[in-house]
Amino acid sequence: MNLPILYLRLVKFPHVAICMFLCFALSCSNSDMEDPNDVQDSQEDPTNDGNGSGGNEESEPNTCTDPGSFIFGEKDGLVSVEFENADFPGDWELKTEEDGFSGEGYMVWSGTQYLGQPGNGLAQFRIQIENPGTYQFLWKSAVTIGNSGSDHNDTWLRFGDADDFFAQNGNSIVYPKGSGKTPHPAGATSDGWFKIYRSGNDLGFKWQARTFDNNAHNIFVTFDAPGIYTMEISARSSGHAVDTFVLFKEPIEQSAAISESNQPSAITCDN
Repeated sequence: MNLPILYLRLVKFPHVAICMFLCFALSCSNSDMEDPNDVQDSQEDPTNDGNGSGGNEESEPNTCTDPGSFIFGEKDGLVSVEFENADFPGDWELKTEEDGFSGEGYMVWSGTQYLGQPGNGLAQFRIQIENPGTYQFLWKSAVTIGNSGSDHNDTWLRFGDADDFFAQNGNSIVYPKGSGKTPHPAGATSDGWFKIYRSGNDLGFKWQARTFDNNAHNIFVTFDAPGIYTMEISARSSGHAVDTFVLFKEPIEQSAAISESNQPSAITCDN
């Protein structure tokens, strides 16, 4: 419309001006405000999986309840594991009668003795090593049958995928039979297994792990690189009770490694 004519009409008819102003204001307001019920179907939530769960919900924690999938984490040169935290076959029993155990109890072999035949009643512990090196092995065990510290006092042990597995007393170093290395200790050994015994007539739980009859050698294992390694145990003497074990390397002292103030190693799961 011609502007001069529009001006004259607005001056002459002021109610028309008011009407036009109100219509303009309502039109602008409606164009700037979104209808809250207007959902843009094309803008999908990228976190929506289509099953009614959005991205703000927390994932379920890994409960790690299957001992067969446990991996025990080394930290700062120390591994500390409750022995019952494995998948035990056959005649291994979880017991709590003896004094001095930690955790839920301790494991005892109650079946046939395998004094010269390792590999029976096999159980495994997988260990995540972050700090390579040579670790000493110790476990806390007890004799629960009879009154002699030289009977019912041992269990087989093997680290088949470690870079070295040996026993040492001063300058004397020995290796298990079947490892491809010599010399071997006196007493039972076969197929990479050491017989690991405790000695003394104080039959209750104590920290000790030795091999070599009448010439006690301490136990060591070497890991040259970070990774997951498998520790194996198998039944030997019935009545030998094992509560917990540690692996530790310098500069950690034995007294610090077996301290009751230590927390068990963190467990992750191989799912």
